[in-house]
Amino acid sequence: MWKLKFGEGSSPWLRSLNGHVGRQTWEFDPSLGSPEELAEIEKLREQFHVKRFEKKHSSDLLMRLQLSKENLATTDIPQVKVKDVEDITEEKVTNTLRRAIGFHSTLQAKDGHWPGDYGGPMITLPCLVIALSITGALNAILSKEHQREICRYIYNHQNKDGGWGLHIEGPSTMFGSVLTYVTLRLLGEGANGGDGSMEKGRDWILEHGGATAVTSWGKMWLSVLGAFEWSGNNPLPPEIWLLPYILPIHPGRMWCHCRMVYLPMSYLYGKRFVGPLTPTVLSLRKELYTVPYHEIDWNRARNECAKEDLYYPHPFVQDILWATLHKVVEPVLLHWPGNKLREKSLRTVMEHIHYEDENTRYVCIGPVTKVLNMLCCWVEDQNSEAFKLHLPRINDYLWLAEDGMKMQGHNGSQLWDAAFAAQAIIATELVEEFGPTLRKAHTFIKNSQVLNDCPGNLDYWYRHISKGAWPFSTADHGWPVPDCTAEGLKVVLSLSKLPAGAVGEPLDAKRLYDAVNVIFSLQNANGGYASYELTRSYCWLELINPSETFGGIVIDYPYVECTSAAIQALTAFKKLYPEHRKEEVERCIERSAKFIEKIQEADGSWYGAWAVCYTYGTWFGVKGLVAAGRSFSNSSAVRKACDFLLSKQLPCGGWGESYLSCQNKVYTNLEGDRSHVVNTGWALLALIDAGQAERDPLPLHRAAKVLINSQCENGDFPQQEIMGVFNRNCMITYATYRNIFPIWALGEYRTRVLPAQ
Repeated sequence: MWKLKFGEGSSPWLRSLNGHVGRQTWEFDPSLGSPEELAEIEKLREQFHVKRFEKKHSSDLLMRLQLSKENLATTDIPQVKVKDVEDITEEKVTNTLRRAIGFHSTLQAKDGHWPGDYGGPMITLPCLVIALSITGALNAILSKEHQREICRYIYNHQNKDGGWGLHIEGPSTMFGSVLTYVTLRLLGEGANGGDGSMEKGRDWILEHGGATAVTSWGKMWLSVLGAFEWSGNNPLPPEIWLLPYILPIHPGRMWCHCRMVYLPMSYLYGKRFVGPLTPTVLSLRKELYTVPYHEIDWNRARNECAKEDLYYPHPFVQDILWATLHKVVEPVLLHWPGNKLREKSLRTVMEHIHYEDENTRYVCIGPVTKVLNMLCCWVEDQNSEAFKLHLPRINDYLWLAEDGMKMQGHNGSQLWDAAFAAQAIIATELVEEFGPTLRKAHTFIKNSQVLNDCPGNLDYWYRHISKGAWPFSTADHGWPVPDCTAEGLKVVLSLSKLPAGAVGEPLDAKRLYDAVNVIFSLQNANGGYASYELTRSYCWLELINPSETFGGIVIDYPYVECTSAAIQALTAFKKLYPEHRKEEVERCIERSAKFIEKIQEADGSWYGAWAVCYTYGTWFGVKGLVAAGRSFSNSSAVRKACDFLLSKQLPCGGWGESYLSCQNKVYTNLEGDRSHVVNTGWALLALIDAGQAERDPLPLHRAAKVLINSQCENGDFPQQEIMGVFNRNCMITYATYRNIFPIWALGEYRTRVLPAQ
């Protein structure tokens, strides 16, 4: 039976700053599990499989099954239902909250974080399997049980038409279909296996033009595998890393996720690396294309892309750039004396790869970078210590649920979720009852702060200061994130106002000052905050976005979410430490507020870049402006935001927004105008902050009714449609949101709306 473990660090090849706080890994132990437990697990798997086309999102039931037995619920309150808004009472809301927090507390890990599924994208697992297959480590790292669960996951998320999407809820794409099909073949599935599923997948690929129409990332992965020719790729010259930093196109100026993916890609391209041509790889050359492999026009294939994948088409300037590099520059760099420059650039690239690996304890910034860096270390030296240090960190990215085993979009969302969960519980004012839960969360958040900058000359490595920041996941990951720093700071400030006997000792003031310093350092000239670093180049650089399937990836743009979080954190800090860098705090808050006002949409909403979508962005927009001193009475931006949210409230009283809002940039209801507990929570929180209770509380009561009646019998809330997003077009799971935001919204409703009625 599979078991979720926390803080496991027994491998001698694992490194950690804090004893692996926040680490969550699944391990298979054949000795575990009674016949009844194993039967229950199989039942959950079968139930998902049967309904997989109607409900594409797993509910994290294997984790819930395990933790419900390890952490027994402390509340035994009957389920609450209300027929109408007149039936809502403070007692009913309080009991709903007690049931919800009591259940959510059973899901808390011993180190204080809340584990959960952070999957969704279908393109990360193939990268891992291809890399492990090339290095010969596939069967050593992924046991038969791992491989069985990976296959289960892939088959469960195959669409009815036979293809696979970019993410679990998306329509079939060439990128998703080709790489997923290849993954199954490398895992030992026959070309006609899977009870016809393999044949259906291959048919979809061939009917839509074959693998020459896969996106540029897909071309790169097929090339290193040996199932595609490097001459069919647009150039990724590593020499770009030797350019002067003053140039706007220098990769050090790009969004960190973008540059950290294209860094190892440029190494593999520069070496034209190809893995062993196994019988499976040679067979894939026959299976994936509409013409014989030796007849493919690879030059034409460079710019082919299936229409299903083409979210960001190449502009003409990009076609000219790639053609010039391919036909003029690359031939020079591949022969003497140009190849000397190629050799120097490859050494430089590997220096940066090793720096990233060492300063993230081989977790790396994200899953694609993780796998690419690992492969580059193996290509450089198959027996290297670096490659061996990479291998045990693969488990940090794997997650198991009733739909199978997936690779997450990060090594988790531990800090982010813990910060939100703690704020949600504090908002309920039920601190005395749930002090132990908050104490553990407080300990985790304190243990997850980044305590030092990365070593060396940060400018040389294109890194920002990190001392005092909080990461998205764990301290071992270590990348500083502006909004995570802000949310971490908000939580420790809120907890410092509560009795230490209940929630633990407050964070030392010096560490608070360090966090504030990081926030100051990350504000852009326009007042906004980006996702990781300062915006280092210009928007026109997006013209060279080569990905085809992702939007807004080349530079780090400022976002309403990150900017709002900074305002909220600095406002909370100012109240407790009014004299610390007073003028800077006030100036930073005001500049950020003006930025948020400036980017508001004409309809009063804000586009949410990191979750679905306008309800999320508008929650942050309102919360930031209110924290900065704006209100419904003195701010047209707040008034417009309220009008927008109220116009989207459904007849049932809730809100339900589709992921299509993210990619199309037009507010779109869920199919059938269904409500969603997470969207409803965000909208309710925004309206409460904007003072809706003083004007007309009925919309708030109607929303509260939806949340109360959505609660499950055990105190959980249902897993509904996917709610996370990145790069506008790829969705990702935040499994804890279904618990956090109903708790937070009902908590604010209980303390700020009901007492006024």
